[in-house]
Amino acid sequence: MKTAVFPGSFDPITLGHYDIVERAAPLFDKIIIAIGQNSQKKYMFTLEQRINFIKQTFKDFPHVEVDSFEGLTIDYCHSKNVNFILRGLRNPADFEFEKAIAQTNRALTHANKIETIFLLTSSGKSFISSSIVREIISFKGNYEILVPDAVRI
Repeated sequence: MKTAVFPGSFDPITLGHYDIVERAAPLFDKIIIAIGQNSQKKYMFTLEQRINFIKQTFKDFPHVEVDSFEGLTIDYCHSKNVNFILRGLRNPADFEFEKAIAQTNRALTHANKIETIFLLTSSGKSFISSSIVREIISFKGNYEILVPDAVRI
């Protein structure tokens, strides 16, 4: 069974995240959207809210699961016996950052290698980021066009 972990903070999930999962769905038997707890981030939405947003967004995707974890993504992948990490790329800066993480993950894994699979975000969604959405929400702007229906609060 080919299973991928799609890690992130998803604060909140955006249409860019949705695009990546929707396009990756045919490539894997199961995708685990894993909400990581980053000690350096202050979240706008609680973990429970983010889990609910994602569950509602992917309710029609039976092979998509939602989970949360603390610690390193590769440790989480090992605990779930997963060999693939799914990441979305919006721009060249994302690529450089994600490449460094992928190479570090490969160096930190020994016998059980973990491959990172990169998908380019569709061009119409490449400008969307959770941080931009949070900024728009904080100023009471029209963020609804950037997120799935479940996030519209």
